[in-house]
Amino acid sequence: MRFTKLLGVTALTVVSFVGLNSHALAEPFRMIITDMETPLVPNSVVDLALKGGYFDRAGVDVELIRVQQTPMALAALQANEGDMANVATEALVQLAARGNTNLRAVMSPNKALPYLIAGKEGIGSIDDIQGKSFGIGRIGSLDHSLSSKVLEAKGIDAENLSFVALGQPNIRAQALKAGQIDATTMSIGALTALPGHETLPVLVDVDEYFATAPVTSKVNAVTVETLENRRDDVEKVIEALSLAARDFANSPESWAVAMEKERPDIAKEDLQNLAKAFAKSWTVNGGLQKSELEFTQDWLYQTKEFEGLRQVELNEWVDFSPADAVLSKIGIVDNLDTVSR
Repeated sequence: MRFTKLLGVTALTVVSFVGLNSHALAEPFRMIITDMETPLVPNSVVDLALKGGYFDRAGVDVELIRVQQTPMALAALQANEGDMANVATEALVQLAARGNTNLRAVMSPNKALPYLIAGKEGIGSIDDIQGKSFGIGRIGSLDHSLSSKVLEAKGIDAENLSFVALGQPNIRAQALKAGQIDATTMSIGALTALPGHETLPVLVDVDEYFATAPVTSKVNAVTVETLENRRDDVEKVIEALSLAARDFANSPESWAVAMEKERPDIAKEDLQNLAKAFAKSWTVNGGLQKSELEFTQDWLYQTKEFEGLRQVELNEWVDFSPADAVLSKIGIVDNLDTVSR
């Protein structure tokens, strides 16, 4: 009887130990990202949340897996080499339109590319580029098609612009600085990294650009199986990223301080300026909003890449329920990342 009693106590102790340490013993939640280093955009929240202990406090052990570009991220996710992947929305919707409906967007840590439209030195306003040259990545690229929509909303006839395909944003920025083109679209990070960028006027700023064309460019996607088997971890990841975003929104300077350690190659003043520019861009409520996703899907089907593809329904590639569960727990922040369902 004494042996039985001791065995019972030992078993209870083991059960208690496993229960208390289940987080430590659980398989890491693998997040696939396409940033090879901490990026100068709100997507940096993923790296900073990991370094800042937000995932640990939410109760999930996160491991980052870095790959180059969305196709590799989606391939890794579908091969079960990761549990969640940050991917281009366009690619996810294309997969659904082609019959692969096993993936669901559950949040977006950086829903909007921090695009702006800048002019060459001497350009006074957006109206001054009417009929002028406009640098783009390539015909039909995201910056081309999206900026055309923004320009037309601003009263600029895109048909009368001379679009010049120049490739990467840094090349377009250099051409703009040299006066070889009259205007172009780039991220605020690309502009900030350009020596002498202070002389280039911003014709449409980041907030105005997104307000005019609220396209959710990137989302975090999981498989249907992951939602079934690891929903609790999915929600904890959303919670951690949302709370980190809230802290950076409340204290932009804290983002600049954190980024100094991650990106010592960027001047402190530039990081502080970026922090101010991102103040309204943080996805404090999960970043997955129905009205913006509907706008995104409608816009995608107007592009050449979606010609002839089956029209999909939102529920074929989006699941709001994990984010909704998190928001019911941590509440909703007003005036930023407005919730729509």
